[in-house]
Amino acid sequence: MSTPLTPGRWRGLKLASNRNAVFNILAFDQRGSYKKMLPAGSSYDDAVQIKQEVVVPLSYSVSAALLDNQYGLSSAMNMRGGCGLLLSLEESGYSGDATYRRLMFDDNWTVAKIKQMGGSAVKLLAYYHPGSGELAEEIEGVIAKVIADCHAHDLPLFLEPMSYSLDAAVAKESAAFAETRPQVVIETARRLSLLKPDVLKMEMPHDAAYHSDRDAWRAACEQLSAVSDVPWVLLSAGVDFATFAEQTRIACAAGASGWLAGRAIWKECVVMSPEERTSFLTNTATARVAQLNEIADAHARKWTDFYTPPTGSNDWFKTYNA
Repeated sequence: MSTPLTPGRWRGLKLASNRNAVFNILAFDQRGSYKKMLPAGSSYDDAVQIKQEVVVPLSYSVSAALLDNQYGLSSAMNMRGGCGLLLSLEESGYSGDATYRRLMFDDNWTVAKIKQMGGSAVKLLAYYHPGSGELAEEIEGVIAKVIADCHAHDLPLFLEPMSYSLDAAVAKESAAFAETRPQVVIETARRLSLLKPDVLKMEMPHDAAYHSDRDAWRAACEQLSAVSDVPWVLLSAGVDFATFAEQTRIACAAGASGWLAGRAIWKECVVMSPEERTSFLTNTATARVAQLNEIADAHARKWTDFYTPPTGSNDWFKTYNA
């Protein structure tokens, strides 16, 4: 059964997707990790300029771009006018130790400000493990408040739950965690979709470094789709492009509504000279986006399968957002 949306959330999702109701979204909201990627000695202005040099040309090939408040303003102001704009709400990183991760926010950056500057949607990244007990419940409470805030401003929320290990002796990038990752990711989708974010931004359930069985990938994505009450898109999580393209094909065929990717598309060009970067973006990165778009358009499930536009009488506006 599809859910009627309010005008702003419907328009926000329309702006973030293409004419086929599929999400083809460029991610470049990295802050802390982006700073580490930059050439040694790079200034704040350098970071802003490089991000803009990547985002602006690629904005002509994607349905939307996901940016941040720290380095992304110039990119947002100069990218293609018809490109949807998603903005990250959370502060980069987390509070607590590596096995007990809480959300952080900057009081000076709010959903209201994202609405005010013309954002199409809000993105929230939350480190989450369904087996973390009281912490999971705490994170769910924070997420629920953010969803309510977004919907009060009639903006859709893209929720990005990021899995992690609860055992300090077991790294996320390990074979041991890879064995549990499908169950963690799928249960996360089930639990958090019940909170009714508008879209889930999900990791591939299997870690490609340890599991190459494409049938297992597809089965896990089908399970994810089955338990999610809302549309979901696949994130790239830093894998190489060839792997992500194959993951996107499988995920979309198994029920995903598109892709939301960054480093798999542009990571090599951050350390290039401006001339090299322009050539890379014109040729390699644009071709990568075109390939992902083709895959998603051929296989992805439309987000409009989940939602219907609002309808109203001649005085609907009197009670709108009241």
